[in-house]
Amino acid sequence: MIVPMKKVCLMVQDKSRQDAMTKLREIGVLHLEKSGGSSDKLSKAIERRNRGESAFSMIEGYKPPKKKSVQQQPTGGRDRRAQLALGERRGRRATDKMGLEELEPYSLAAINAPDRPGLIDYMLSVDKDRKPLQEREFFLGREKARIQAWGEFTPATITEMNASGFPVFLYELTPAGFKEIPKETRYIKIGADKISVRLMVFDREIPGVMPFHLPEKPLSAIEQEEKEVKFHLNEIETRMRNLADRRTALVKEMAVIERDVEFEAAKAELKKPEGEPDEFSYSFLTGYIPAEDMGKLKTAATANNWALAANDPDPEDLNVPTKLKNSKFAQLIYPLTDFIEVTPAYREMDVSIWFLVFFSIFFAMIFGDGGYGLLMTITALALIIKTARNGVPLALKFFLLMAVCNLTWGVLTCAWFGIKIDALPQFLKDISLPYISSANSDKAFVTRNLQIFCFSVGLLHLTIAHLKRIFANIKTLRVLGDVGTLGILWGMYNVVLLLVVGMKPPMPTNVFISLIGGGWVLTFVFNSYEGSIGKSILTSCQNFIGMVLNITGAFADIMSYIRLWAVGLAGAAIADTINTMAGPMLGGFLIFAGIILLVAGHGINFALAVIGVLVHGVRLNTLEFSSHAGLSWSGTKYRPFAVK
Repeated sequence: MIVPMKKVCLMVQDKSRQDAMTKLREIGVLHLEKSGGSSDKLSKAIERRNRGESAFSMIEGYKPPKKKSVQQQPTGGRDRRAQLALGERRGRRATDKMGLEELEPYSLAAINAPDRPGLIDYMLSVDKDRKPLQEREFFLGREKARIQAWGEFTPATITEMNASGFPVFLYELTPAGFKEIPKETRYIKIGADKISVRLMVFDREIPGVMPFHLPEKPLSAIEQEEKEVKFHLNEIETRMRNLADRRTALVKEMAVIERDVEFEAAKAELKKPEGEPDEFSYSFLTGYIPAEDMGKLKTAATANNWALAANDPDPEDLNVPTKLKNSKFAQLIYPLTDFIEVTPAYREMDVSIWFLVFFSIFFAMIFGDGGYGLLMTITALALIIKTARNGVPLALKFFLLMAVCNLTWGVLTCAWFGIKIDALPQFLKDISLPYISSANSDKAFVTRNLQIFCFSVGLLHLTIAHLKRIFANIKTLRVLGDVGTLGILWGMYNVVLLLVVGMKPPMPTNVFISLIGGGWVLTFVFNSYEGSIGKSILTSCQNFIGMVLNITGAFADIMSYIRLWAVGLAGAAIADTINTMAGPMLGGFLIFAGIILLVAGHGINFALAVIGVLVHGVRLNTLEFSSHAGLSWSGTKYRPFAVK
């Protein structure tokens, strides 16, 4: 269910702004209404966060260095004094309070040393010289490649000769260009290859040809500088790699900074009432709170002398956050809805339980393999056992449910890693369900049954959507429009079975045609009802083509559930192909190649199945089902200002 909310306005004295926000965060029930407030402290906190993110990006690609084994330290007596004399913990700064008290006092040099920079500042200081050095390394490498063919020479000598009235020019010409130089040109040929000819020309430049640009220094000096730059870059690289073991400390520091940003952003929402003088010593903020938690806020307001006003949200207010309250089973869908970031609007319906139930079915049918399901189940159980002591994450419970559903469907359909049914053990065939397993049934019969099952699941799914909509509109004549749409849906289900599956529909022809026709009339008259039947009919007339398309839309929506069978069939075909390719290798000297092909192939097929679930399983819930239920998924998740 969606928890009822209250919109509140809280007024506090300016002198107690900091204290009020601290206590509000401790209470942890108020979802602040954001207005984009700003302050100097917020700007500084955001800047610290940006610097922290930059520091984190520095070490993101490094693995923490392996910790060296720590030798047991002497515990006392002469050994301990001798160890301290050798310098253990000597030279510590007075600002470092991580040492042991018995190792005090510090040396005079340590006491007079400047404060140690914070972790983030220190990490950024390590990185500040890296970019200029990298740019210099690139320049030197390019320059070395440019002049390497000329060998070792001193550019300053040529510059001095030019200044003394003895012009000397270097040229790098193509072989064709070399043949075209004037005959009177005085030159020395330094070298040549298939690409270029290098000349030293005296007295005057070659007309129309740009001389070779002299380097800053000799080749040997460039190579030496390049070595020095690489040495410094390697030093920085080593320091950054060593900083990777500070990842945990950095994460903790970033968490503190993030809390500061959130706190300052919340405090920036405190505003002065409009029209009040500057000396008015009160500020206010607005937000939303679950009605069931109003008592906590009232108690705090009374204890701290805050002015508090609370009302039901305005019907036109689109900013009301959504807080869901469901059973532990229905909550299993939360990891998925959080991942795809969908939340029903405050005034919409909560369909968490139906989302979970049908997504489980879709997941099982799209994966459609008991072998994959067995591996997933074992993995999920192992992770749950590993995390049981500290509390099993909800995502692992959701993963286990999906794994069990997949395993169950694989057992019922006798699908195991794409292995041909003839090669499977008899007991796996015996425990399969004949209606949907070709282990003991004709393949055409099974295919037909699976198609019927897909369309029936679709009908049930969409029927539930309309029933929820009917109950939501039960107090208005608009409910008749929902009843009409449901009639069209049931009538088109029979049409789908007749045209696609080729079977006799469960309803007589005149009955399902009457459902379609009568349902369309009801939707035409009441679909847009807002207190006046005449206006509703007029609106339908204006959208006549759309009303006609409601019939074909119902057909298409039911048909879209065939994807459950089609995608599962595609996955089975891929698995079978992988087995066929790897099979001949497993019986000979290429057994290792066969094993690699099996693991890689089924791994890719597994990944494709995950993508299929996210694309098709989620779509059927968030598009087909939601459009029939009137869900827009445009809500904002309830996120209270609280200590995290």
